[in-house]
Amino acid sequence: MSISTAPPIRRTELPSLSARATAIPPSTIRKLVDVANAAKSRGVHVYHLNIGQPDVPTPPVFFETLRAFKEPVLSYGHSKGHPGLLKAWSEYYGRIGLDVEPSQIQITTGGSEAILYALTLVADPGDNVIVSEPFYTNYRSLAVAAGVVLRGVPAEAQLGYPLPARRLIEDAIDERTRAIMICSPNNPTGTVLTRDEISTVVQIAAQHRLFVISDEVYREFCYEGGHTSIWQFPQVASQAIIVDSISKRFSACGARIGALVSRNADVIDGALRLGQSRLCPATLEQVAAIPLMALDANYYAQLAAEYQGRRDLMCERLSAMPGVAFRKPAGAFYLMATLPVDDADDFCRWMLTDFEHERQTVMMAPAAGFYMTPGAGRREVRIAYVLIQAELDKAMTVLEAGLSAYPGRV
Repeated sequence: MSISTAPPIRRTELPSLSARATAIPPSTIRKLVDVANAAKSRGVHVYHLNIGQPDVPTPPVFFETLRAFKEPVLSYGHSKGHPGLLKAWSEYYGRIGLDVEPSQIQITTGGSEAILYALTLVADPGDNVIVSEPFYTNYRSLAVAAGVVLRGVPAEAQLGYPLPARRLIEDAIDERTRAIMICSPNNPTGTVLTRDEISTVVQIAAQHRLFVISDEVYREFCYEGGHTSIWQFPQVASQAIIVDSISKRFSACGARIGALVSRNADVIDGALRLGQSRLCPATLEQVAAIPLMALDANYYAQLAAEYQGRRDLMCERLSAMPGVAFRKPAGAFYLMATLPVDDADDFCRWMLTDFEHERQTVMMAPAAGFYMTPGAGRREVRIAYVLIQAELDKAMTVLEAGLSAYPGRV
């Protein structure tokens, strides 16, 4: 047996974080939280239009089911998900015309984990995924965590952020492209992709042998026309991955229950093995989510009507503000607006640090963090219309006053 005579390694500096850790950007949705809290500590009321946290009450059956839970031990569940929830989620899909078996569903810790799983499963470190921009800001941080490069293809703001032209998407594809990611209805734009647009994505994916990751968590929030699912296209049956969640449709964001759905058995097997690495999703929240899946069409109709009313009110108020430009969103509960300011990031911070109107101010998400392209979105904000109409109306009054007073108005 040989004995190593190599000198011991003696480091003179403390260890540093990985390049991956330092590359994860702060959330553009949450990065002003401390500033907002400081405003609240001064006695200023902050209208939160920065985050997609619905104020519609969570259906009471969720809490009733929690209170009825009588197991003496809160034990580990199955890594794939609670069998009752898998069955209920499959039946929910059946009621909306999607034939999904329980075996084709992997329950995740929120939609965010489903996105992370999807990126990890389809791409190796250094591979890239095509996404239309602006896009949900957390795609970027989750891609960094997975070692995946997001390649943004700009959508036309003046046209309401439709799917970029096919030639632009195909120009972005190279030998390391593994997937196209879409979100409809879209966060942050509220755009609902048409069937023709989804068909274009399908054609590109089929021709270039790419996966399609389809974020469909807002499918019930369509105000003009219906939702088209990637599941409806057999041409990419083995390439399609759906990301889903209970957070928005049931106002249950804190439950952190999502799903990854695919007909591709290897994808589902890989997702299960990732799920085994974190043991299981939260048991109580899964149990409480089961009856939510059985809510009827009337629940969703009322939900959509409520948010459509909020959208219409906000669009009416924004239309009356000089210099504000936007296109009316067709779905979700977000709107991207270009403001008459020199820098939306500075404006959003100023609204919280230097401005108040009758002891009130507004918190929004500056839009630069929803883009990959440097300099894009500099004068845009994402506004989440998640407040009841009376509160939303007050918030618009405060925003209008802030725009009038802002020293960087252009």
